[in-house]
Amino acid sequence: MDVLISGAGLAGTALAYWLRHHGFAPTVVERAPRVRAGGGVAGLRGEALDVLDRMALLERIQQLNTRPGGAARADRDGSPYHLQILRGELIGLLYEATRQEVEYILGDSIAAVEQDADGVRVTFERGRPRRFALVAGADGLHSGTRSLVFGPRERFVRHLGIYTATFSLPLGLGLPGSGRLAGMPGKAADILSIRDNAEAHAALHFTCGPLAYDRDDVAQHKRIVAGQFAGEGGPIPRLLEEMSRAQDFFFDANAQVEMCHWSSGRVVLLGDAGYCAAQASGLGASQALIGAYILAGELAVAGGEHPAAFAAYEREMRGFVAEHQQIGREGADRFFMGMPAQEAPDMIAAGARETARAHLVRLKDYAPSFAARWPP
Repeated sequence: MDVLISGAGLAGTALAYWLRHHGFAPTVVERAPRVRAGGGVAGLRGEALDVLDRMALLERIQQLNTRPGGAARADRDGSPYHLQILRGELIGLLYEATRQEVEYILGDSIAAVEQDADGVRVTFERGRPRRFALVAGADGLHSGTRSLVFGPRERFVRHLGIYTATFSLPLGLGLPGSGRLAGMPGKAADILSIRDNAEAHAALHFTCGPLAYDRDDVAQHKRIVAGQFAGEGGPIPRLLEEMSRAQDFFFDANAQVEMCHWSSGRVVLLGDAGYCAAQASGLGASQALIGAYILAGELAVAGGEHPAAFAAYEREMRGFVAEHQQIGREGADRFFMGMPAQEAPDMIAAGARETARAHLVRLKDYAPSFAARWPP
């Protein structure tokens, strides 16, 4: 069964892995000319690490942990364990694990989707039209798949009032180690030193209503951030100077996606495209990995019968997503209320500290033996 995945981010590459694992034939289309790097730190918690263990990637993830010595197992009291990895590195691992067996189409995107009883005809912006049995939208908060199939962005995206920019810093700037560098009314600057100070990353946050901008225009994004922090003193001018040169700059809103259903016919949404919990939750990466595992597994159990599989996927994920989104809203509300310096390196809001209370999704064993399946 051919499945088109829109988006080669974390959710898309993870779904490609699990679909191929279960015998499907996934194709991934990504509008960027290369698999994206950047995006700051991804926190991995609880069942997300179980998913990576089942992919035989957990040991490698532990080696890339930005906090050497951080917990990699559940505590004795059962609270979720937690690792951190640079998001770009995690996506790179998943891409390397799939690229030999999965077709990747880079530099293209979906322009139109036409469903019928037998499949989906997809028109691409550049490539020739093709037919697929199913389409999965894993193309993030600004999902084009969601807009094409479910309706305009404004119907589903809830802005939480905060924008965040992240980028790497060269060493030797003389800035303090990990912590909050500066806090101003409605603005903050954090720095994260990782791997024994071998690398450093900055995050600039500011409060603002919804902004209109071209999400592909990085130069415009940098101008927006520079304008918000113009005139501020202390370390801010130096950070803005480094931001102007950064090649891994990432900028986006803290926002959530709220939908009654994540599927329509043969099209289904995954990760931030369907249920973004916002950066303020610190849970987007874990949610994407778990969602990919469950969606592919339910399709396998249903033998590719998508109505049953999509309904089961939603049943398994709904409570998990609802609680994560509540954490995201609370985190955004408290973000500028004085995060302790030792917590700022996560570059996420204080709401993420409440992960231990979160609804824990049950991971089924969708195959009798993972070792017997792809990859060998």
